Amino acid sequence: MAKVSKKTAEKEEEKEKLRLKIKAYDHKLIDNSCRQIIEVVERQGGQIIGPIPLPTEFHRYTVNSSTFVHKDSREQFEMRVHKRLIDIISPNQKIIDSLSNLNLPAGVDIEIKML
Repeated sequence: MAKVSKKTAEKEEEKEKLRLKIKAYDHKLIDNSCRQIIEVVERQGGQIIGPIPLPTEFHRYTVNSSTFVHKDSREQFEMRVHKRLIDIISPNQKIIDSLSNLNLPAGVDIEIKML
């Protein structure tokens, strides 16, 4: 009788995943985009985990408001990058085609990985 380790048995049980990492500057825009993606995948009969909110990135910039004399007067700006994670378990070709044809608003960046 051949022994199979637990890790290899778990890997065989794991199904393929499609991981979507969504980034946007506006939190309302990213939530609406996630809602659209979830509706499309559920319409095609897919199984979803998420959307999982990831930590927001803060990019802070400090700029002198005066060019030469007034060093103490400064302006501070910040950009926030909101991120969400959606996993699609065992995606079929219909789901992948519908995701590629999805029309999302400008300012939403999607990174797709197969796991």
